[in-house]
Amino acid sequence: MDTTTVPRTARPSPRALTLLAVGATALALTAAAATPLNPAPRQARADGQRTLTVAVSQSVDSLSPFLAQRLVSTTVHRLIYENLTNYDAKDNHAIPGLATQWEPSPDKLTWTYTIRENSTWSDGKQATAEDAAWTFNTMMTDEGAATANGSFVANFKKVTAPSPTKLVIELKKPQATMAALDVPILPRHEWEKVGDYAKFNNDKKFPIVGNGPFILTDYKVDQYVKFKPNKKFWRGAPKFDELVLKYYKDGDAAVAALQKGEVSFASNLTPAQAASLAKAKNIKVNDAPGRRFYALATNPGARSKDGKKFGDGHPALLNPKVRQALFAATDRKTIIDKVFQGHAVEGQGYIPPRFSAYHWKPDADQRIAYDPARAAALLDEAGYKKNKAGKRVGKDGRPLDFRILCHATDPNDKAIGKYMQEWWGELGIGLKVDCLDNVSDPWLAGEYDLAFDGWSVNPDPDFVLSIHTCAALPSTPKDTGATDNFICDKKFDELYAKQTAEYDEAKRADLVKQMQSRLYDTGYMNVMAYPNAVEAYRTDQIRAITTMPESGGNLWGQDGYWSWWSAVPAEVDDTSGGSGSSTGLVIGIVTTVVLAAGLVVFVAMRRRSTAEDRE
Repeated sequence: MDTTTVPRTARPSPRALTLLAVGATALALTAAAATPLNPAPRQARADGQRTLTVAVSQSVDSLSPFLAQRLVSTTVHRLIYENLTNYDAKDNHAIPGLATQWEPSPDKLTWTYTIRENSTWSDGKQATAEDAAWTFNTMMTDEGAATANGSFVANFKKVTAPSPTKLVIELKKPQATMAALDVPILPRHEWEKVGDYAKFNNDKKFPIVGNGPFILTDYKVDQYVKFKPNKKFWRGAPKFDELVLKYYKDGDAAVAALQKGEVSFASNLTPAQAASLAKAKNIKVNDAPGRRFYALATNPGARSKDGKKFGDGHPALLNPKVRQALFAATDRKTIIDKVFQGHAVEGQGYIPPRFSAYHWKPDADQRIAYDPARAAALLDEAGYKKNKAGKRVGKDGRPLDFRILCHATDPNDKAIGKYMQEWWGELGIGLKVDCLDNVSDPWLAGEYDLAFDGWSVNPDPDFVLSIHTCAALPSTPKDTGATDNFICDKKFDELYAKQTAEYDEAKRADLVKQMQSRLYDTGYMNVMAYPNAVEAYRTDQIRAITTMPESGGNLWGQDGYWSWWSAVPAEVDDTSGGSGSSTGLVIGIVTTVVLAAGLVVFVAMRRRSTAEDRE
């Protein structure tokens, strides 16, 4: 499902439909008069507190780190819980989080982490190595707890906490991701009371006990998530008095709210919206290379680990020549020029060019360019020839008609779907574009042929690679799996195992590129674009804020909490220290312009509003 972003991209399973119900009710909030949910333009409450309001277009799938896979949810967890390590805002290298240092044994099979002594849970109790050991052990022994991030602990043999400040992880074989375990550490004294981790959404008791820079104080489904600063956070408390993630189903409403000063920040802007906002006073548009890819995913035949097949994917997609034909019949350059209007880079490999060490491009002989003639030849070779009516049919007489899952709130999905109907129609292929508010249900059930897909990629690519391994399949058709679109390829799995165990950076990067090459050749995933992060914020509300990476980076969906933690209110004199980027470098925008009255609310193309954006 898309750009999920979900994507940590895969989706909840039929067994977890109760989890999806949490985010199913779409209550659109429109820009209106000032209310508690629509603060006055200066975002200053009557009590003088400064509120940072961030417009979001995604429903929270779960507030449990064991289950959450959507980008908005994993963003929430980065704000309220610490991982063992974090990523530096300047260049993405691993830096201390809950752990102050980490060291492997000579054989790389035992890793020892020193847990900081100055991290406390928001209820006043000390955060210790025992909390980390309990978190990992729970994921290792409870299938429900491993739903979102199980791949990180699949190779763990034993996890112990010999002392409050010492965590020891023993591995079955070397694992190169031990400084990039993107797993929120949870307070054992709160979570060990939970009965069924597969059903617990962590959304009934507030405030939620955490040890990150923010404390989650309130949540309403498809309305808002509210936070207050954690005054005891070891790195320093955030400078805003309140942070609100406010849900907008409609992108135009979010942009209008930004113009009126009712929100401080909006992301996923369309080119038209970005162009209009760039002319507005007190608004800064940030157009940066993104950490996402936008792809066309095929259903290779939904199946589970127990060997059972399910769903109703078109059998023609089991033929690699058909998949490659669809690849060759898709004009990625037109998608970049006409749909993204230049605010994206043409897709090739699975890892975006922002992560240059792992980014891969096919060579000239391997590259599948837009070539309708080649696509037609491949279809002929696969046994799908045109009949007298110009329709492609198989030997069984079944026409080559596909369905593609499309997010109803995503204008890019709809626009690209129309182009594909035209391109593929000329080849004799029928395409029904199913634009739904909830694509999760048919996706989980394997009841689709193709789908618009996407993920946010972390500095370490292990996770987004793991979702295409056989181990990511659901245990049974009724269980939750971490799989993206049911890919299970032995050669890909072999390469995945090798890259996981390879500590030499150059050798590991080469293996990751071989995996992308394999994914490209099989045709299961057609990465069409790497969209830019096109976003905007009010400079009369936010005086300074950290992008990631520091030079030309994004604000929303970072691999850390730097943007919202570092944000400085426009009225605050930031001379006391505390907030700032992890490298001490903050992008500052100073303005003394008073918000002009009577800003015109424009209606432009709806921005990308993907309900299934995943981490």
